[in-house]
Amino acid sequence: MRPVVPADLRRKSDRWQSGPIPKGMIMAILLDRLGRMAFRWRWLVAAFWVAVLACVGYAATQAPKAAGDGFTMPGIESQKAFDLMEQRFPGADAQSATARVVFVARDGQQLTSAADRAVIEKLVAEAGAGTQVATVADPFRTGAVSQDQATAFATVTFTARAADLTGASKQHLSDAIGRARSSGLTVEVGGDALATQPAAGGPAEGIGIAVAALVLLVTFGSLVAAGLPLLTAVLGVGIGMSGILALGHALGLSETTGTLATMLGLACGIDYALFVVSRYREERGKGRQAREAAGLAAGTAGSAVVFAGLTVIIALAGLSVVGIPMLTRMGLAAAGAVAIAVLICLTLVPALLGFWPDAVLSRKARRGVAAGQHERRGEGNRWARLVLRFPLPVLLAGVAGLAALAVPVIHLQLGMPGDEAKSTSTTERRAYDALAEGFGPGFNGPLVIVVDARGAADPKTAVGTISKAVAATPGVVSVSPARFNTAGDTAIFSAIPATSPTDEKTKDLVQAIRDERPGVAARAGATFEVTGSTAVNIDVAGKVQGALFPYLAVVVGLAILLLLIVFRSILVPVKAAFGFLLSVLAALGTVVTVFQEGHLAKLLGVEQTGPIMSLMPIFLVGIVFGLAMDYEVFLVSRIREDYVRNGGARPAIVSGFGHSARVVTAAALIMTAVFSGFITADVSMIKMIGFGLAIAVLFDAFVVRMAIVPAVLALLGDRAWYLPRRLDRLLPRLDIEGERLHHVRPAPPAAPEPEPELARS
Repeated sequence: MRPVVPADLRRKSDRWQSGPIPKGMIMAILLDRLGRMAFRWRWLVAAFWVAVLACVGYAATQAPKAAGDGFTMPGIESQKAFDLMEQRFPGADAQSATARVVFVARDGQQLTSAADRAVIEKLVAEAGAGTQVATVADPFRTGAVSQDQATAFATVTFTARAADLTGASKQHLSDAIGRARSSGLTVEVGGDALATQPAAGGPAEGIGIAVAALVLLVTFGSLVAAGLPLLTAVLGVGIGMSGILALGHALGLSETTGTLATMLGLACGIDYALFVVSRYREERGKGRQAREAAGLAAGTAGSAVVFAGLTVIIALAGLSVVGIPMLTRMGLAAAGAVAIAVLICLTLVPALLGFWPDAVLSRKARRGVAAGQHERRGEGNRWARLVLRFPLPVLLAGVAGLAALAVPVIHLQLGMPGDEAKSTSTTERRAYDALAEGFGPGFNGPLVIVVDARGAADPKTAVGTISKAVAATPGVVSVSPARFNTAGDTAIFSAIPATSPTDEKTKDLVQAIRDERPGVAARAGATFEVTGSTAVNIDVAGKVQGALFPYLAVVVGLAILLLLIVFRSILVPVKAAFGFLLSVLAALGTVVTVFQEGHLAKLLGVEQTGPIMSLMPIFLVGIVFGLAMDYEVFLVSRIREDYVRNGGARPAIVSGFGHSARVVTAAALIMTAVFSGFITADVSMIKMIGFGLAIAVLFDAFVVRMAIVPAVLALLGDRAWYLPRRLDRLLPRLDIEGERLHHVRPAPPAAPEPEPELARS
């Protein structure tokens, strides 16, 4: 079948002008009307959003405090064992807060002196007097003293979970620790009872917003135009975070859950407003009146915003298929923040344009509007012409560079960073290091063995058989005495590995214990399961790794389907999906290089390298998919718009880049600045996500969309827009370019626009 040529496309446009609106094209008309109404009723629209912020903010202040982040993973062995523990040991809340107070003797000394013992026993007594304290284990009575007598620890167990501890309870323990430190002993504390919850973004988050403001100012040349996207984005984030706080207790949300919502709400809010304001300025440059330009901006750029926002929302909501409740909550919260950003962009942005219809234009642009001249756009034209001169070398260089950066992905190791990944300035990290040095690297990640002896003739004998078998497994240093429940049919004991929790040998040890289970269970007449934080992290990593490629396949398939509908082409969606894969793999490979292999780790403040957070690849795939589709739609839709109207594949690339390259560049720089702000976070997970997203945006925007996309389109020529006629009739028409609007409201007479070859910046 022969390809669809520009003349065919133009004849379709003529039929749309005189005939009924095809299905799907009505969206641009509705958004145009919405934008014009928001422009006209600007005071009402602005008051509505301010009232929404006030109401949601008030609800957030009155809502009960949300519980802490609970991590559950249905369907894995360690979670089943944990559930069995809660069922067979009623009244013992396995999630009760704990504090492990670690004592380290002075250099070259031991803790056996009468003075040191008195200090430790005094702290144990004072800690036990706390109002929410259940038990305090004296290290000298429980044997929690290292072999060289230089390190000991006391475990403080509370009656409440960490999120429910009162400030008085925490302060009471902190004061007791402070008095012990004054004696000269080194006293550190781990566990979740006194763990600090550092701010997600750190000081550089404000710097990221400042960089975004600078980029907007340079892009628009107007303080009002630069401030408008920031204002609407901050308003959207305020509404989103207030909503999370208001619903936190009811839906199990928390501040950590809202971190991703803050990232995407701020970045998408700025970018979406940027595209609409840019299109408004372009339409004003053609001589349109302010209200009409606002409507057209909402109908054209707004249509692309709706599509781009939906792709991000679908990708984030799709995180729920992985089966991790925390990941589902984070994805849905972020999807809600993006939805708010889209609604604000379609309503509040046109309303604010009504307040400052001319102030959002640069001084040069205002003079140009008065003279009936178009804004020039030489930078995008020049870059496009450069790529078109050397399309094959540009394509090969871009693909080879991203492929080289993606190579470390083959060495990807997944895990969940704990206290070992925190800064050495934190007491949690120092406590972790002291325990590892005093008791061995595996002491910080004991394996918990849950024995179900309900069907055994002699439960104690069965548990003893299993305990001896586990202790004999190579890689196990020691096992603790078994503790039975009240009914005497279930027991738990711990096994200390010889290697650290994040070591691959520990993963092999867990697998070896489970592989030996059938034979051991047959001899003992009882079965057992392995759990504990180390086993949970191993199981989660395995489940996520198994879900990564199916999720990636779904996302890529969704991208091809959506872009097939938008661009009515077969090769353009395939090219877009291939570019998305390149940018995701290159970004993930760079994360492995820094956070796992340690290259440039010190520069980013990474204290300890190790496995990549299990949820990181899923986050990266879902979020970068949405952002990549943003840039693809905003950039390629302008190319297709010119191709449909005027024909000629290569001139359409130059014209499309002239319209959108500068704005897409600014959007990518803003996204990078916002995400980079989270690299300074003290939370390793947030630091890793911020870095991964920032580098992924750079790769996708500047290598894939700005270089590989025009090179591929130039090499394909008219074939890039080929679509079988039968498929063309079946697909709905979304009219992302607002083709119908250009026929309904043709541009007023204006000075001729400079040809791409003559354009100057």
